[in-house]
Amino acid sequence: MRVAVIGATGSVGGAVLDICRRFPERFEVVALAAKSNEAKLTELASLHRARTLCLTEPRTASFKAEGYNCLTGTEALSLIASDPDIDHIVFASSGVAAIKALQTALREDKDVSLANKESIVVAGPWVMPLVKRTDQLRPVDSEHSAIWQCIREENKAEIQKIWLTASGGPFRNYTREMLEKVTPEEALAHPVWKMGPKITVDSATLMNKGIECIEAMQLFDLPAEKVSALVHPGSQVHGVVLFYDGTMKLLASSPDMRLPAAAALAWPDRVDLVGSGLDFSDPAKWDLSFREIDGSLFPCFGIACKAG
Repeated sequence: MRVAVIGATGSVGGAVLDICRRFPERFEVVALAAKSNEAKLTELASLHRARTLCLTEPRTASFKAEGYNCLTGTEALSLIASDPDIDHIVFASSGVAAIKALQTALREDKDVSLANKESIVVAGPWVMPLVKRTDQLRPVDSEHSAIWQCIREENKAEIQKIWLTASGGPFRNYTREMLEKVTPEEALAHPVWKMGPKITVDSATLMNKGIECIEAMQLFDLPAEKVSALVHPGSQVHGVVLFYDGTMKLLASSPDMRLPAAAALAWPDRVDLVGSGLDFSDPAKWDLSFREIDGSLFPCFGIACKAG
């Protein structure tokens, strides 16, 4: 499978490329795109033997790297998305710059792995109708991947409710008085995930979880009343689905972005990542504790959900 990664220099892009590196017989990286980090992009291109590179906002007037087809500008992402030599495109960038490229990829009947929540939150009504095949669009965010894996062989009409999970962030056990004294450094100290600064702060306020609920409504075509989130400090369960017959499905795994990346890339197969999962040999290590999000302490969550 010939793969392009948009957002290659970020944390999610790194997880995707790690899977491609582990399974070279399955995945061939042919194109990489980033915002402006030329040094990191060319380093990754050399490691993965990509042929096409793109910087959407290059720091120099001309971006050239010997031996590569070098592109610049947001419009160039659509050229990558329509390249007949590419089978699968991963959208791992943040922001809305890649929306047109995402639409192009779907129109061109490419398989898409999506870790760009903004494109669905902002443009879901103009993106989702372009999906031509079941599982053509595969979520990579851990929570949405969990829901997708739980429902992809189910009748959507039988879903009563879904819950995304949230670690609760660095302030999950804070009181109102404690929240009034937090510092930016504390907000950037996420207890589980290593992410960029903006999404880390949004995770601390739980704004990000509210935005992820909007994304889930669009991705899975569910009304707002069927989508919510729970605080799950253990970060072992990433999504829960309740069906009308009273049964539930949940997906548990280590908090490792390589796992949802592999699920999206390899579908309908699973690749051998033994050793990356949870150790369930000792029940004392299991954590199935959940609690409701306190809207009085984290109002951003409710504001975002209401907007959805």
